Parts: sequence; structure tokens; C-alpha cells
Amino acid sequence: MASNGSLDILIVEDNPDDLELTLLTFAEFTGTDRIQVVRDGAEALDFIFRRGEYADRDPSDQPKVILLDIKLPRVDGLEVLRQVKRDPVARTIPVVLLTSSTEERDVIEGYKLGVNSYITKPVVFKEFSAAIRSLGLYWLLVNRPPSTEAA
Repeated sequence: MASNGSLDILIVEDNPDDLELTLLTFAEFTGTDRIQVVRDGAEALDFIFRRGEYADRDPSDQPKVILLDIKLPRVDGLEVLRQVKRDPVARTIPVVLLTSSTEERDVIEGYKLGVNSYITKPVVFKEFSAAIRSLGLYWLLVNRPPSTEAA
């Protein structure tokens, strides 16, 4: 799904409805189409660490932000976060847990593991869209990530 040029967002989401709404909102409010979508934690790790079908991916084309669900098939989001934040290169990528989990233990564990932000997915369409819009505007337009050469 990512187009030519630098990747903006890696979305790790297995819910097709949440994914569709997220993609529509990003397209409408940020104009980016430089998005890679993976649907489980194992695929996310393969993408981030350039393994399996992503082994030939350009190492300098890291996402500006990772939107990560917690409840994922194969490898859960907290384990993905744990591995990303342990890696000397990948740990500089901001990770936002965007999840339906309201469990306090998930919030605490996410921050202990180094998440940059924890956002509970609003149930109401309008609120979900507003949250995605704000998230995209901040992480893509306001935040200044380190250059890939510095990582």
C-alpha cells in the first residue's frame, strides 16, 4: 500500500472496519498515501525488521510512526512493542497504541515498554474519526522525528 518515497505510517490492525475508517480519515485530513498495512503482530515484526517477504525492503524507509493495536493474531501488540523498543534502530520510531482495550494493566504495560502514546479507540464514528485526524496531524506534521541516518 505504501507508494514511492518515504513511508509515513505503519498500521498494525486486524479489524477491517477500524482499518477502513483509519485509512479514509488519513487520506482526507493528511493527504498521505504512504501507508503500509499489516494485519498481525508477526507480519509487523517481519516488516519492521525486514524479514520474510519484507527482507528486500529499503532499510532507510522506516515509518514515521507505528499505529499498533494490542489485541492481534499470532503476536500481540505489547510483544511487538517490546521487540521494537529493544532494538537500537527501531526504538526511535514513535509507537502509538491505538486499541479498544481500556484495561489499566495494558496502559501501564504499554508505557513501561516505551510506548509514545496510548489511545483508546472511541466507539462512536465521529469521535474515532476526530481521534485519527488529530493523531495524524500531530505525528505527521507537528512531531519532528530523528533522521534515519541518526538512528
